[in-house]
Amino acid sequence: MRPQAVVFDIGRVLIDWNPTGFYDREIGETARRALFAEVDLEAMNESVDMGRPFAASVEALARAHPRWAREILLWRDRWLDMASPAIPHTVRLKQALRDRGVPVFALSNFGVETFDIATAAYPFLLDFDRIWVSGHHGMMKPDPEFYAALEQGCGHDPAALLFADDRPENIVIAARRGWQVHLFDGPQGFAERLVADGLLNEEDAR
Repeated sequence: MRPQAVVFDIGRVLIDWNPTGFYDREIGETARRALFAEVDLEAMNESVDMGRPFAASVEALARAHPRWAREILLWRDRWLDMASPAIPHTVRLKQALRDRGVPVFALSNFGVETFDIATAAYPFLLDFDRIWVSGHHGMMKPDPEFYAALEQGCGHDPAALLFADDRPENIVIAARRGWQVHLFDGPQGFAERLVADGLLNEEDAR
C-alpha cells in the first residue's frame, strides 16, 4: 500500500538532540563521562517527557548532586543548545509533503515546557496536521498506547502510515502495529524512501 500520511519523530529527525556533544564542548569529555556516570540525566529527561515540570525536575536533580549542580543546571539554562540546529533537508521534506497535500503528523517524546521552547525557536515544529507530544499524554514511545493514541486521532488506517524515527525500538513497535516504517539515519535516505513510495518526486526531495 502506498502511504497516505507521514508521521515524524522530532529529535534527531527535524532538529538535532545531542546532550553528549553539548557537555563535551562545555566541560570536556572526561568530566562529561564522570557526570553522566554519576547522575542519571537521562532518567530525569524521561520524567520531563512524561509530563513532569521541566525546571523543577532539573533543579531537584541539582540539589541531589551538589558536586555537579552547576553542570546539571546547564540542562535547564542551555537546553536549546542541546536541541540545535535544525536539520534543514528534513524540514524541506516535510514542507514538500505538505505542499503536495500529504497529511503529516508528529509523534515525539517531549516535555510540555521543552516543546514550547523548541517551537518558539523552530516554528516549523507546529506546522503539522496534528501533533502528539508525550508530555501532554503522560505516555511515551515505545509504549504501544502512545501509538494507539495517534491511530485513534489521525483518521488513517495504521497500514497507511509511514513513520520515520531514529530509534530502532520505536520503529519496532510501529511495525508491529502495521505501520510502514523508516529507520532514520539521515535526511537523504528518508528522501529516497519518500520518492520510492511515490510521495515526492526527485526534485521535491532534494
